[in-house]
Amino acid sequence: MLSTPVLVLNRHYMPVNIVTVKRAFCMLVAGVARAVDREYRTFDFMSWTDLSAEVNQDTVGIVGKMIRVPRVLLLATYDRVPKRAVRFSRMNILLRDRYTCQYCGNKFKRPQLNIDHVVPRSLGGKSMWDNVVTSCLKCNLHKGGRLPREAGMKLLRQPVHPHITPFASLRRFVEYDEWKPFFNMVDFSYWNVELES
Repeated sequence: MLSTPVLVLNRHYMPVNIVTVKRAFCMLVAGVARAVDREYRTFDFMSWTDLSAEVNQDTVGIVGKMIRVPRVLLLATYDRVPKRAVRFSRMNILLRDRYTCQYCGNKFKRPQLNIDHVVPRSLGGKSMWDNVVTSCLKCNLHKGGRLPREAGMKLLRQPVHPHITPFASLRRFVEYDEWKPFFNMVDFSYWNVELES
């Protein structure tokens, strides 16, 4: 339960990040954020622990009682709007390639895909937008540490650096009903860690 996601909003109720429940509780205790309930009321840590945990809600145990898991946090002082630049992350690569293997052309679910370096790192290939593609496990194993032409494979399309974040596809990643009102407000920087180049 402590590793499940919590949506973080800036002071203007715009999504800026997604953190774990463990991190969310740290933020609440430190006073840098307040929990937001379904009626958009905000609570500090002590007032949040005083709320009764309903049967159909996610909870965690603390000494002597159960406490609700907050699904939305509101930052106390952060009011910036997230960057519009597309972060170089695994999720954004999958979104750019539409969950489609760029060698065989088949669509897959996220666990069945990985990121392939068109020019393998062993041959000097860099981890950059124009050298990575979404690949199914079978095609990735077949290609191995070779160039696509050496493996008798062809790319569906050359990888490019996207100029806008593919946020329209993110609506299907809304994991909790409490998140839905905030996903329709603005495009926001995605929560995945930025990949090192």
